[in-house]
Amino acid sequence: MNQISNIGNKMLIGLHLGNGYGSQPGAWRMPGVDPQSYTSFDARVKQAQAAERGKFHFLFLPDGPGAVLADIATESPAFNLDVMMTLAAVARETNRIGLVATGSTTFNEPFNLARQFKALDVMSHGRAGWNAITSSGEDVAANYGKKIPSSEDRYGRAHEVVQLIQALWGSWGKDAWVHDQQSGHFARKDQILPINLQGKYAGSRGPLYIPPSEQGQPVIFHAGGSPNAHELAGRFANAVIGAAFTIDDARAQRNAFREAAKSYGRNPDEIKYIPGLMTTIAKDRRTALNRRIQLAGESFAQRAGYLQQMLGIPIDVRRMDEPFSKEQLADARPSRYDPRSPHALKIAKEGWSLRDILAHGVIDYHPVIVGPGIEAADHMQAWFEAGAADGFWISPDVNADGIDAFVDEVVPILQQRGLFHQEYEGKTLRNHLGAPDQYGIDPRV
Repeated sequence: MNQISNIGNKMLIGLHLGNGYGSQPGAWRMPGVDPQSYTSFDARVKQAQAAERGKFHFLFLPDGPGAVLADIATESPAFNLDVMMTLAAVARETNRIGLVATGSTTFNEPFNLARQFKALDVMSHGRAGWNAITSSGEDVAANYGKKIPSSEDRYGRAHEVVQLIQALWGSWGKDAWVHDQQSGHFARKDQILPINLQGKYAGSRGPLYIPPSEQGQPVIFHAGGSPNAHELAGRFANAVIGAAFTIDDARAQRNAFREAAKSYGRNPDEIKYIPGLMTTIAKDRRTALNRRIQLAGESFAQRAGYLQQMLGIPIDVRRMDEPFSKEQLADARPSRYDPRSPHALKIAKEGWSLRDILAHGVIDYHPVIVGPGIEAADHMQAWFEAGAADGFWISPDVNADGIDAFVDEVVPILQQRGLFHQEYEGKTLRNHLGAPDQYGIDPRV
């Protein structure tokens, strides 16, 4: 397949907004962080405003209505109290930034999701996006008193639910709302109609009683990288929240989503692939590594065991502040089962201590930039110009100062290089993404 280049376009940037503290487990304990940020909607608003100051295109809120995966005795949960309540608060205190929340198709009823997201879209004047995903964890299912369905059933239901929701979004006609006080004519009744759709997995009568927003209806996102994800996103999504560790992997994923869109008769440019990037921005590498070490606390000793598996060599945790020996490096072989392994070995061969290797984030969930802003800008430019990404969702280590650090240190470099916009060109999320107008179901799919 031909490489697809982005040269000449501008990249998209989103902000991961999770528990309010940041992406690192120790963020809640950092000096200058309000330890009560977990329950503070004011803190989320302030963080969203920082991203909007940096002209970010959207906020991305994951959701995890399952078990508390963190060690709750010493760590905060990773997610918001409630994604829709958070974005409702943010919508009232921001003007341009898009608002994307995750909502599972597996355990939510289509009518409820349709109403919540369209109400948010109206409230925000056309800035809402729905990250439509399936649930896959038994801990999530247990909270709904159910078992996780098979992959076939989960994705079968997902395809039905997305269509149902889009039909519900379009069930109030574009020009139905008259609200003429003089004549007493509130709405055109013949343009507000039931959808009466029933599939194998879900159904709804409708209509939804919410008129269109400034962008018509919310934008569909999807998160995932499996063939099922390619199919669902290729059919419905305008953006994909991705995870990739190399340019080659990201480019292959981006091309797979574009091909899936083409298979449904869509223009592949309608779907944007946006992988994650974790950041610790500081004046130099040593300062950034020290910050990551402070954030990690005692956890590096536990992570060293996984690094041992990645590199295939024995590691002595009593020697955290020593580099690997020449013999260890000669014996090291990156695991073929973990795409992060080659990068971990590269960092090890640069002569860093075991503690510093781990502080580079070599076993984090996305590529990690630990250093000055230009390193983040270089990474983003390389991936963008190689056709590996249409943009990035940024996950700062500590939100309290990490968002501002990215806005002040990275954004100006990208703007100077002509890679990122200077100002919002439009007012809606569709405008930001370059997504086509759509109201109701896309007739092509």
